[in-house]
Amino acid sequence: MTRYSLFFLLLLLATTTFGQPRPAKPLRAFLQAAPSPKGAVQYGNNPRAGHYAQAGDARIYYEVYGRGRPLVLLHGGLLGSTYEMRQFIDSLSRTYQVIAVSTRGHGKSELGTAPLTYEQRANDVLAVLRAVTPDSAIVLGFSDGGFTGYKLASLYPARVRKLITIGASEVTAGQRQFDFSPRQALALDSAYVRQQLTLMPQPQRLGEMFAQVVSMYNHLTVDRALLQTIRCPVLVMAGDRDEGNPVERLLRTTQDLHRSQLAIIPNASHGAFLSNFPAVWAGIQPFLKP
Repeated sequence: MTRYSLFFLLLLLATTTFGQPRPAKPLRAFLQAAPSPKGAVQYGNNPRAGHYAQAGDARIYYEVYGRGRPLVLLHGGLLGSTYEMRQFIDSLSRTYQVIAVSTRGHGKSELGTAPLTYEQRANDVLAVLRAVTPDSAIVLGFSDGGFTGYKLASLYPARVRKLITIGASEVTAGQRQFDFSPRQALALDSAYVRQQLTLMPQPQRLGEMFAQVVSMYNHLTVDRALLQTIRCPVLVMAGDRDEGNPVERLLRTTQDLHRSQLAIIPNASHGAFLSNFPAVWAGIQPFLKP
C-alpha cells in the first residue's frame, strides 16, 4: 500500500464509524468563516429536492428549486459544492426554476470511469437538462462551472439562452501550471473535506478526482476559436483581484465573444460572490431581464 493510499484510508476511517457514515453536520462551503445559519437548506444534500440523471458512465446529482424559466447553476471545481451557491439559489428560485448541479465527482455525483473533460461536463449538464425540461436555460457557472458553461453554449447552442460566468476567462493549455492535492485541502479546511467524503458515493476516489481535475485544468484551452462559436448573450464577471483571471484577460474574453458584457467586482478575489454577493447580484439582475 502506498503512502498516498494509506493517507486516504486513514481519512476514510476518521470519517466513518464501523463502516457507516457519521451523521452529517449542517453543510458548509470551503473555508466558510461562520457556521451555517440554523435551519439553512442543505443545498447539495436535500432529499426533498434531489434527483439523479444518468450521463454516460455516471449518475449526476442535481436539485431543483422554484418555478419559472429554467436556470442552471454550476459550482466551482475541486473544492466547489452546490452549497457554495446557496445565495444564488435563495435569490433566483423566487422567479426561476433553479437546477443546481453537483459536478461529476463532487458531492453526491459519481465520478464514472472515463477521464474528465469539459466536453464530458457539458454532456453531464445536457443530461440533467433533458431530465428536467425541453426548454433552453440560462446558465450561471463559477470558475470550473464557467468553463463548462462556455463548452455547453458552444456544443449545444439551442440549450443555452444566456450565459453568466464568474472567474472564467480565456486560457490556453500550459499557460498556468495548476497543482493542488487533497492533502493540501485537508490542511486548509479538514471539516469541509470530511463533509464532502460523507456525501461522495465513492469517497475512496477523492484523490483520483483531484488528480483528474488538476490534469484537466492544466490542459484546458478556452480561446477565441471556441468563444466565437458562442452565439448567446454572455455576461463575464470576476473580481478585480482574481489572480487567475486578470482584468486584461477578462476584457479580451468579452471582445472575442459575439454578444457580451463585462462586470468587474471591486476589491474581490476569485470567489467574488462569496465575499461581495450584493455587488455580484446587482451586476447580474439587469442581464437577466428579457
